[in-house]
Amino acid sequence: MNPPAKISPHINSLLDGVSPLDHLGVIQAQGEDAASFLHNQLSNDVLLLPVGQSRLAAFCSAKGRMQASFVLIKTAPDTVLLVLSLDLLAPTLKRLSMFVLRAKVKMSDATAQWQLRGLLGDSARAVLSEAMPWQTASKDGVHAVALYPAVLGDMHVPRTLWLSEPSHALPPGVEVSSEVWAWAEVMSGVTLVTQPLFEAFVPQMLNYESVGGVNFKKGCYPGQEVVARSQFRGTLKRRMALVHSPVALSAGQEVFTPADPDQTCGTVVLSAARPDGQGFDALVSGTVESQSNGWHAGQADGAALDLMPLPYVLLEDI
Repeated sequence: MNPPAKISPHINSLLDGVSPLDHLGVIQAQGEDAASFLHNQLSNDVLLLPVGQSRLAAFCSAKGRMQASFVLIKTAPDTVLLVLSLDLLAPTLKRLSMFVLRAKVKMSDATAQWQLRGLLGDSARAVLSEAMPWQTASKDGVHAVALYPAVLGDMHVPRTLWLSEPSHALPPGVEVSSEVWAWAEVMSGVTLVTQPLFEAFVPQMLNYESVGGVNFKKGCYPGQEVVARSQFRGTLKRRMALVHSPVALSAGQEVFTPADPDQTCGTVVLSAARPDGQGFDALVSGTVESQSNGWHAGQADGAALDLMPLPYVLLEDI
């Protein structure tokens, strides 16, 4: 791995405060069958999720391809909130509703019922201290979910997803731009599926099995056989990696390697500019084999992408 341009020390001071999350929406599942219904549709266990706690989960096609992913929060025995990319909310709500059939659950768009904010640095610590990812504090209509931290060398910047009812005061802190929040998300190595990535990956291609997004012991859900087979039979051929780029990248953009210039070897998942102006950092899902040959943006002789260490350890193939 080639070290990219050194991160400026003052970046740490920018990663502290409260960011708007206008790119996210909320689906509510409510009814006595809410947990069991979602348990049968998603990649993670919802039945055993305690009230007031959260998990990462994927919603897949029958072929195991992710159509959406969520931070899900069980707010009551009969209510689960699904936080997802806003550009996938309408089609996801429609598809989930098609599967309700006789289940006693109502699916609805609850985005307007919640204030969503992202907390960074001391603003996140003030709410959840040094909580582990997906640990949640729920009280008086407020839900704060610990996300994977942004890892910058020796620095670990806490990140928290905050949901509160509209009448509730927002957490204190200086405003952080959505661009800085996006960069911190890239540096956490964990992200949600967006519209350009619809049905592009099975969960392991976004490292979901390594960050708590897949339960291999639960029962069936759409695409479960494909997801399980990818994990239990042979080596996974695609993984998500963290890269540095001298040029701007966009979600869905193709990545190539000079060793096979006519065949795409990867896809950009999320990209953001470094707050200090030193280029761009991105998450790219690509073939493990091609990583050693070098990745290039857009075409085989495009801008070179420098691999950086992931901020967490990938689980070994089972």
